Amino acid sequence: MPTRRAHTTWTGGLEDGTGTVTLVSSGLGSYELSFPKRAAENADGTTSPEELIAAAHAGCFAMQFSALLGAAGGRDQSLDVTADVTLGPDPAGGFRISGIVLTVSGSAQGVSPADFAKIAADAKAACPVSKALAGTTITLEVNGR
Repeated sequence: MPTRRAHTTWTGGLEDGTGTVTLVSSGLGSYELSFPKRAAENADGTTSPEELIAAAHAGCFAMQFSALLGAAGGRDQSLDVTADVTLGPDPAGGFRISGIVLTVSGSAQGVSPADFAKIAADAKAACPVSKALAGTTITLEVNGR
């Protein structure tokens, strides 16, 4: 199985420093990092570890859900997945990811809305990124059509 790589460079301290994260394996690009913007509501053109985790989790969940829907006989699948990753204070000091909300809406012919919701829950549990983030509360919201 493959190993994927990202690389970050950082210059300066936490509050005044800046960095760049590069998606090495895909070669898709480099993105600016800043702690003040990471902790602000408006990211203002920079990314953050939380946004990158959200992207990984949404993509992984969509793939896992698609596989399980197909195994259940679902056809013509259509999924719309959002992952919201929240950074918050850690009671032990510093910060932590305080929660993740996966929201999925969609459909698959041959799968009832009730089965769609059950399969979504199974996909959340089986998704490799969900497994890697097992120490974080992950909430699932499903809207099957």
